[in-house]
Amino acid sequence: MQTMTTHTIWQETLQQWKSDFPHLDMDRLIGKIPTLQDNSDALILECLAEIDETEPDWTYIASRIHLHQMYEEAAENRQTEAPYENFHALINTLIEKEVYSQQLLTSYSKNEIDDLEEAIVPERDHFFTYIGLKTLSDRYLARSKTQAVYELPQERFMIIAMVLMAQEHQSKRLSLIKEAYWALSHLYMTVATPTLANAGKRYGQLSSCFIDTVDDSLQSIYDSNTDIANLSKHGGGIGVYLGKIRSRGSDIRGFKGVSSGILPWMKQLNNTAVSVDQLGQRQGAVAVYLDVWHKDIFPFLDSRLNNGDERQRTHDLFTGVSVPDLFMEAVENREDWYLFDPHEVRNVMGYSLEDYFDEKKGAGSFREKYNACVAHPDLSKERVPAIEIMKRIMIGQLETGTPYMFYRDEVNRMNPNSHAGMIYCSNLCTEIAQNQQPTTQDEQYVEDGKIITVKSPGDFVVCNLSSINLGRAVPAGVLKRLISIQVRMLDNVIDHNNIPVLQAQLTNQSYRGVGLGTFGWAHLLAQKKIDWESNKALEYTKEVYEAVAFYAIEASCELASEKGSYPLFEGSDWQTGEFFLKRTFDQDGTWNWKALKDKVESNGMRNGYLLAVAPNSSTSLIAGSTASIDPVFKKFYSEEKKDYKIPVTAPDLNHETYGYYPSAYDVDQHASIRQNGIRQKFIDQSISFNLYVRNDIQAKELLDLHLASWKNGLKTTYYTRSTSSQGEFDDCEVCSS
Repeated sequence: MQTMTTHTIWQETLQQWKSDFPHLDMDRLIGKIPTLQDNSDALILECLAEIDETEPDWTYIASRIHLHQMYEEAAENRQTEAPYENFHALINTLIEKEVYSQQLLTSYSKNEIDDLEEAIVPERDHFFTYIGLKTLSDRYLARSKTQAVYELPQERFMIIAMVLMAQEHQSKRLSLIKEAYWALSHLYMTVATPTLANAGKRYGQLSSCFIDTVDDSLQSIYDSNTDIANLSKHGGGIGVYLGKIRSRGSDIRGFKGVSSGILPWMKQLNNTAVSVDQLGQRQGAVAVYLDVWHKDIFPFLDSRLNNGDERQRTHDLFTGVSVPDLFMEAVENREDWYLFDPHEVRNVMGYSLEDYFDEKKGAGSFREKYNACVAHPDLSKERVPAIEIMKRIMIGQLETGTPYMFYRDEVNRMNPNSHAGMIYCSNLCTEIAQNQQPTTQDEQYVEDGKIITVKSPGDFVVCNLSSINLGRAVPAGVLKRLISIQVRMLDNVIDHNNIPVLQAQLTNQSYRGVGLGTFGWAHLLAQKKIDWESNKALEYTKEVYEAVAFYAIEASCELASEKGSYPLFEGSDWQTGEFFLKRTFDQDGTWNWKALKDKVESNGMRNGYLLAVAPNSSTSLIAGSTASIDPVFKKFYSEEKKDYKIPVTAPDLNHETYGYYPSAYDVDQHASIRQNGIRQKFIDQSISFNLYVRNDIQAKELLDLHLASWKNGLKTTYYTRSTSSQGEFDDCEVCSS
C-alpha cells in the first residue's frame, strides 16, 4: 500500500475491514473521513474517541491503522515492496547499523533464516489492541539509532525465539524456534521485558531482577553498591538484604557506640538508584529489606515517609520487612517484641539470628535462638510492644504503599533448596525466593605488576522470568504444549545471558532458577463468568494453578533427562521427594502427583526454582490481558502518556463479562487472600500480591488482612495500594513478564 494520504484509500481500506467487525458502525467512521485531516493519525484519534464500555473493539481498528503506518515506514526504510519481506536483509541491515548482534548471522545460515521467514504469520499482528501495539512499538521493537522503524512485531517474536534456541541441537533447533514463535505470536505467553527489549541486540542482558546480600563489612557494602550500579545500568531491578549490617550505636573494632547503622548505606543506595539509570529509560529500581528484630527497624520503616527529618529519608528506595511467625504471634496476642544488634548477637551468642527459621509452624530454630537472645543478660536489647512496630508498618503502607511483607519462616520451610542455603528476603517485586549468601573478599595482592583480588562468591540471585497469558492460553487449551516450550526458553536464558556481575552468573548456573508465572487471571474469570468472591473462584484457582504446576515440573524434569539436572539437585526437596510431601498434593485428583514425584526423583530437575508470579504491568498490556493475578482498577480508563491519552477497556468486555470485572477496591480482600493461599501451594517461589484498601480503612481491618495473609500461607505481599495513593506506585517494569 502506498503512503496513506488520500481519503479515498482509507475509505476503501475501512470498507474491506467491515466484515471483520460487523458489530461496529464502520459506515459512520467512513463518512467522517472527508472532514478529517488528510493523515492516518487523525483517523486513529477518531477511532480512539469511539472506544467506550459498549464498543471496545474500536481499539483493533486503531491498531490496524497504526500497523499500516509502521508497515509503510519499515518498507521505506528497508527498501522493500511490502512489510515482512526479506528477513535476512533486515538482520544484515540492523547489524550494520550496530543494533543487532553479529551472533544472529554466525548462529544461523541464510537458508535457515529464509526458512524461519516462511514461518512468520503477519496476520497475528491483528491480535494487538492499540495500547498493546503502541507499547510494543515505542519501547521494544528494534529501531535504528535515529529511532526509524525497521523491525516489525512478528520479527521481534522470531528474533527472541532464535536467540533463545540458538544453542539447541542442530537437528531440532528450527522446529523449537517455530514452536517458541507460535507461543509468542499467539500472545499465549510473554517474556520478561529485558528479554523482550534486548534479545538479539548488541547491548543489554535478558534477566529481570537480582537479589544481593550485604555482609557486615565496609568492603562488602561498597562492593555491593558497585554490583548494584552495574546491574542497574544494564536494566536490572535489585533487591538488597541489609539485615547483617550492624545497627546504629553498635561498636566498630571495639569502639563502643560509633556505628551509624544502616541509614547511611541506604542513602548511598538511594543515590545509586537515582544516578545510574536503566539504559537511559528510567532510574534504577532498588528494594531494601530488613528484619523486624533489627534495632534500626523504626528509622528503616520511616525512611520513605513524606514528613520528618529529610536526612533520614530515602524516597527512591522501596522497603520490605522480613517477618518471622513469632512476630506475627506477638502482634496477634499483643505481646512484647525485642530488638537486637546483629553484630552484638554474633559476638555474644556465637551465631547469627537471621540464619535460622522455624522448621515447623509454632516451633523451630528461630524462636529457640531468639528466646535465648532475650534471656541472655550480656546482650543489649530494646523491648517494644509488637503492635507498635506493626502500626508503623501500616502507617508507611497507607502513605507510601510499602514496606512489602516477607514471611521468612514460610518461605524457608517451603524452600526446595534449603539443603544448600537460606532465603533472607525477596526481590523488588516480591515474587522471587531463592537462596542467598554474601560475597566476601578473601585477599588482595600484587602479582606481575597487577592487582589480584580473590573473592568467595556468594549466592547472588538472578530472576529469569516469563508468564502465561491465562486469558488466551487456558481457553485455547494449550497449557501443556505452551509450558513445555516456555520452560525450555527460560532455561536457555541462563546459558545465553551475559550478566555483568560474575557471582550472579555462578549462582544462575548452580541453581538454574527460573520464574514461570501467569497474568490475565481477572480476564480468565470474566470469560468463565466466575464471581471473584465465590467458592467457585477458589475451586478454579486450584484447578488452574495445579495444572500449571504439574506441567511446569514435568517439563523441567523432562528437560533434565535431556540436558542434566541443576548442579545442586542432590539433597534438594526435589530429589528427596519432600517437595511433594510438604505440599500434600491431592493424590486422588486429576493429576498423578505420585508418578511425577517418582519421575523427578529418578530423572532429576533441570531447574532448582521454577514458578513465580510477577506483576506483569507492561507485558499484560502488550498481550491484551489483565495484570498478574489482580482484579482490574476500572473497566474503562485512559492510559496517560506524556503527550496523549489512550482509552483502554477490560479485555473481552461485553454484556456477558461486564458484571464479572469488579474493581480492585470493591473486592473483598479476604477473598483475594484465600485465592492466593491456594495459588501459593502450587508456586515454589512467591507471588506479587497486592492488597487494595480504601484510604479510610480502619487499623484493625488492615491488621486483619495482614494476619489473614500470614495464616493463609502467603510468602510475601507486594504493595498495599490505597485509594488516596492510587497512581503513585511505580511497578517494576523489568519484572513484567
